[in-house]
Amino acid sequence: MSHTLFIADIHLCVEEPAITAGFLHFLRCEAQQADALYILGDLFEAWIGDDDPNPLHEEVAQALRQLTIPRFFIHGNRDFLLGKRFARAAGLTLLPEEQLLELYGRRVLIMHGDTLCTDDAAYQRFRARVHQPWLQKLFLALPLSLRQRIAVKMRAGSQQANSSKEMAIMDVNPQAVAAAMHRHQAPLLIHGHTHRPAVHQLVVDGEPAERIVLGAWHEQGSMIKVSPEETTLISFPF
Repeated sequence: MSHTLFIADIHLCVEEPAITAGFLHFLRCEAQQADALYILGDLFEAWIGDDDPNPLHEEVAQALRQLTIPRFFIHGNRDFLLGKRFARAAGLTLLPEEQLLELYGRRVLIMHGDTLCTDDAAYQRFRARVHQPWLQKLFLALPLSLRQRIAVKMRAGSQQANSSKEMAIMDVNPQAVAAAMHRHQAPLLIHGHTHRPAVHQLVVDGEPAERIVLGAWHEQGSMIKVSPEETTLISFPF
């Protein structure tokens, strides 16, 4: 049956081999049967540059390259520095932070989802800074060892900051959701980032709409399957 798959927040890293094994199995089996695969950010737990010689990166690139279907990638907040070199190696098409799809006769808006969390003002300020091209270029010019130390320090700071925030602040803002769907005239929004898998029924511009959130790959996998007949949020064991 014709269908397209969406995943996000896999957070691959060498410290979590079970997640890596589950993702590689997903690529070999489930993904191979789809019309296309969209990865909506945070494929990796961290990304400090395409020149990082981490063997995990080559293993994942090779597995993605072996897919015989089109595969697409939207940057997340953890791997926003993933660049054209890795994309070429993996056969990934890089997409902008908001992408409208015409899928089986439906308009589907896809994104990572962090831009919708507008109540978290501190994060949005941080995001605006690190997405400045000059700062990214400067960071990527640093020695790899220094980038690794900076990334570890930033990650620890992020975890500490998040631990003191109310959970509601780190979720999406309903007005931001409605504005994005209105902007693209899309009755279906698919995103990740919040790690709160759910199907939300909405009303946008006076019409029924739907927001579907992907789960993170912590204890199990998560995907959204869109077919001509239905759209389904699915969790599955590694």
